[in-house]
Amino acid sequence: MPDPQNLSDEEIYQKLLDLWRRYVVLTEELLKFINKKDVDTFMELVRQRGVLIEQMKQFPDQKFRETDVCKQMIEKIVPIDREAAFKARAWLIASKRQNASVKAYDTYGGTRSSGRIFNRKF
Repeated sequence: MPDPQNLSDEEIYQKLLDLWRRYVVLTEELLKFINKKDVDTFMELVRQRGVLIEQMKQFPDQKFRETDVCKQMIEKIVPIDREAAFKARAWLIASKRQNASVKAYDTYGGTRSSGRIFNRKF
């Protein structure tokens, strides 16, 4: 990426517009993959959005955020982001619950412990 300090205002605007458009697309994709429960792809998209955010931060003047175009993109992103975050949290809770059930089974009801009980002489 070129040094933002050496770009004209129009070039900065175009670069930020491109970054924000890519951010919108990634946000929409996040929701698709969390709905499919494809966690690996979801996490990769989260990583890619983080890269875009770091690129956006390199621009010293954030006048772009005050433009109507950017405000419209933010309005589009916010509800999708909330839904994806809600679904990701729900998936995480369900995953932790399932993991706890598996551990409990291994500890208390699994074949290893019951096998020991049946092998004891009473």
